[in-house]
Amino acid sequence: MQPKSKVELHAAIRRDSRAGLSIRAIQSKHNVGFRTVEKALASVWPEPRKPLPPRPSRLDPFKPPIDQMIRVDLDAPPKQRHTAKRIFDRLLEEHGAVKVSYGMVRDYVAKRRPQIRLEADRAPAEVFIKQSHRPGAEAEVDFGDVWIHLAGELTRCYLFSFRLSWSGKAVHRMFLTCSQEAFFEGHVHAMSVLGGVPTGKVRYDYLKPAVARVLGFSRARVESERWVAFRSWAGIDAFYCRPGLVGAHEKGGVEGQIGWFRRNHLVPVPDVASISELNELIDQWDVKDEQRRIRMRPQTIGERFAHERTLLAPLPVEPFEIGRLLTPRVNMHGQISVRTNRYSVPIGLAGHQVRVMLFASHLVVYHKGVEVARHERLIAKGGARLELDHYLEALAHKPGALPGATALEQARAAGTFTAVHEAWWAAARRKHGDADGTRALIEVLLLHRHMEHRHVVAGMEAALKVGALTADAVALEARKIAQADDSPEPGPPPPRPEGLAWLDEPAVVSLTTRRLAQLPPDTRPLPSVAVYDELLRRRPGGRPASEGELP
Repeated sequence: MQPKSKVELHAAIRRDSRAGLSIRAIQSKHNVGFRTVEKALASVWPEPRKPLPPRPSRLDPFKPPIDQMIRVDLDAPPKQRHTAKRIFDRLLEEHGAVKVSYGMVRDYVAKRRPQIRLEADRAPAEVFIKQSHRPGAEAEVDFGDVWIHLAGELTRCYLFSFRLSWSGKAVHRMFLTCSQEAFFEGHVHAMSVLGGVPTGKVRYDYLKPAVARVLGFSRARVESERWVAFRSWAGIDAFYCRPGLVGAHEKGGVEGQIGWFRRNHLVPVPDVASISELNELIDQWDVKDEQRRIRMRPQTIGERFAHERTLLAPLPVEPFEIGRLLTPRVNMHGQISVRTNRYSVPIGLAGHQVRVMLFASHLVVYHKGVEVARHERLIAKGGARLELDHYLEALAHKPGALPGATALEQARAAGTFTAVHEAWWAAARRKHGDADGTRALIEVLLLHRHMEHRHVVAGMEAALKVGALTADAVALEARKIAQADDSPEPGPPPPRPEGLAWLDEPAVVSLTTRRLAQLPPDTRPLPSVAVYDELLRRRPGGRPASEGELP
């Protein structure tokens, strides 16, 4: 077996020589020449290979004038110094360097300029100073870009990281946006997990959620008012790093932490159904990462954090509203505009001004202190999220608008308008006609406001099997299924309360139908809702009748 390297070859030659082999025998055995054997016997280390002579370049004759231009720049005003393009132009005009390309000049200038500055003692070499951190005193915060498969679609997300400098304990949170709402929510989550706040500096770079404007190339910033209020509430002392890439070294701990987390937990690209599902996994990964050691530290992250936790400042007692308050007006389509996107609200609020609390992943709409809508937040611009339930009252008067409604299309895509709804609607239109069949479907959809979705769907299936294509029939079947789910073991019927008349469901339907016929058409509620309300009033434990309802 031949030796693998020259060092091993020299060792084998020296070993064979000590065993008594002649030089000619060693040459034959190892298939080498006399000079190789002679060098091996003279030294255990082979001679280093001679460096190849530098290859000539077409730029060589022009390097002295380029160096001279760079040296002149040492004393020139900062805004009147040679760029690589200007040096290239001067070589063409003054030296006739027609065979030299701009790329050759650019690469040489980029390498040679810092060397000339060092030779002239104008700038020291870039160095890094090892830093020590006090326990519980310092932390670093940043966002990092991450790509995930969200519900089957490749989506760009933002990983928030809050890292304690001494222990290396980091808390992460994934968001679809790096807005101020996500910035605040990430802080609140990290503070709750850590159980406190650092007593010293928390390092940030140029983050738009916190900084409204950077003043020149210094550390001075104009902070946003909400950020000033938030850090005052949390007791955070912010320290802003230098702008650009040079400032990244001042918070290298969190920069490296985001890269480590991305490589070790988000490769391959995760495939999740929702951001909340991914955040549950991230919480588990953060706990698991406490078992690792950073470089040559004798203690794990968890062991150091157990000591650091006791030195953190306590959490603030009073709450802070991390959502952003907006007051849009509902347009004639029953929609509000929030951050270039549109969201539906109940159509009856058209023309009214509502209050919106915008959070990182969702928004809540209030009117007169009552929650009227809740939506998942859209990230792309110009989108719309419409709930079919918000338009049912208007569709009852305009049934022909339902087949082409955007809200219906989104309900189908979301899976709330199921194949059972489609089959029931088609059968109702065949039996009652398009308009009346659609109105019957709308009455069924209104049942979802009072009953669970699965019970209504099961009631539709049961009513469809027997051909009972009315909302009343669906309500009765759904109610039976709901009662069966509420009572896991069949038993004797509950005792009837004294002083309360008990009616069977067919009797309630008949009574409610007669009462509805006596009301004016413009004030008459939908039959299914009236029947359901009547049943609730007459069931033991049902809600009491309120003023203005049917007697």
